[in-house]
Amino acid sequence: MTEQVLELVQALGGAGQEEELLRTLCATACRTLDRRLRDGLTAEDCDGAYPLAAAWLVMDWVRGSRGLEGITSLTAGDISVRREGPEGSGGRLSQKALELMRPFLREEGFVFRGVSG
Repeated sequence: MTEQVLELVQALGGAGQEEELLRTLCATACRTLDRRLRDGLTAEDCDGAYPLAAAWLVMDWVRGSRGLEGITSLTAGDISVRREGPEGSGGRLSQKALELMRPFLREEGFVFRGVSG
């Protein structure tokens, strides 16, 4: 699955990046999703959602490591950079990845159980 995720990352704009670094990030993204899958499910059970979600995680990590999150426009003449959203609004692709995988992931949020009331 790592190879499929790597191909997606490169198609989504990761081409030209150091391939070994991307391969490591792809493997880490797959392990991250694997740990959260519902019991009995595999990556293959998630149809195309799994590789896309893993690729989005990698893209988010790469952008975050370069301080590029939130940048929506870059102009070369008279140099201008436009960053939208609140400060520290990175992680959007990671959030979208987890939303995409929601039907296949265990619930890990805070839940009250056995509380009478």
